[in-house]
Amino acid sequence: MAEDIKEDKKEEIVVPEKFAKIVKEIEDMKVVDLAELVKVLEKKFGVSAAAPVAMMAAPAANAAAGVEEKSEYDVILKTVGDKKIDVIKAVRDATAKGLKEAKDLVDAAAAEPQVIKEKAKKEEAEDVKKKFEAAGATIELK
Repeated sequence: MAEDIKEDKKEEIVVPEKFAKIVKEIEDMKVVDLAELVKVLEKKFGVSAAAPVAMMAAPAANAAAGVEEKSEYDVILKTVGDKKIDVIKAVRDATAKGLKEAKDLVDAAAAEPQVIKEKAKKEEAEDVKKKFEAAGATIELK
């Protein structure tokens, strides 16, 4: 009975002719060599073989909408708010800039949005966003 279930779940995969040679070579590889090939391809093209698994684990709303979860964010100061001094302090904390540089960045944000931090990890970006919002600023994560 278990054999029947396994046979039902097997899906016949049709390999296009243009990929037949590559697929055959991969099928003949040892597992160790295949693992090494995957690592090389990940590094070469900046992708991850685990991405499809991560997408399946994402919330159904994201999967249905086709939204991919990002791991790095740019923290952008959109508006300063009423507490300019607190925002300057937050800039100094987030960027390790000096007082003048932080003030100049906050002043420039009055004219147009300014990038506070580039390629921050999700947790770090959320933490920085909370600090700025506590200081009265508006932050966007891209």
